Amino acid sequence: MRNIVAGNWKSNKLLNEAQEFTDPFLSALNELTGETEVVIAPPAPYLATLAKEGAYRFSWAAQQCSAHGFGAFTGEFTAEMLRSTGVQSVLIGHSERREHFGETDEVVRAKVEQALAARLRVFLCCGETLEQRESGRPEDIVCAQLEHATTGLTDAEGLVVAYEPIWAIGTGRTATADQAQSMHAAIRGWWAERFGPDAAANLPILYGGSCKPSNAAELFSQPDVNGGLIGGASLKVDDFLDLVRIADGLQNG
Repeated sequence: MRNIVAGNWKSNKLLNEAQEFTDPFLSALNELTGETEVVIAPPAPYLATLAKEGAYRFSWAAQQCSAHGFGAFTGEFTAEMLRSTGVQSVLIGHSERREHFGETDEVVRAKVEQALAARLRVFLCCGETLEQRESGRPEDIVCAQLEHATTGLTDAEGLVVAYEPIWAIGTGRTATADQAQSMHAAIRGWWAERFGPDAAANLPILYGGSCKPSNAAELFSQPDVNGGLIGGASLKVDDFLDLVRIADGLQNG
């Protein structure tokens, strides 16, 4: 499978700054000869404008979507609305949505259902706090999140998993390559039990958590790491391109 490098801009950049990023980034990206897939999730107000731009291995994603369809839900934007703008993917279950906006496992599951019904690819985020990691069974925490999010699904088509150790997001701390590989292997093992060995073998599992050019090669080279969900390093053209180049050179089978 192809590696994926996905950038999550969170609440950063004004529209003109996003456009100033896009032109040089796309120009440089189109000159690269690797096969890494590149995705960027900008702030939602920019999606309809930015989604007009793209390249053969580049696409735009939303940072979240509504757990509801059309109706009286002021301020919400549905998965179908996102699809109509040209967006192809959506992040669901990010730890910041869970922590700061009260998204429960039930809400995450509802969003997954809405997104898949709208034919959006889902980057399903999962991860543990430092307290949960130190409890001794962080894999149980993460796999329970995946179980809740995929309840009712009969296959894994349209799903990508992004493992984000919460204790490493925006803190400058990063899981070691061994820690990342161990969790990714546990996720793939659980996925095989849930959806079958073929689905597990074809599941992209991304690492997210203070991943940057200085540590990406070691992380991306792990057998069960298929790229990264990138925060701060996706805001700078040169840093993000470096991550794509690293992933290009480390394709995992």
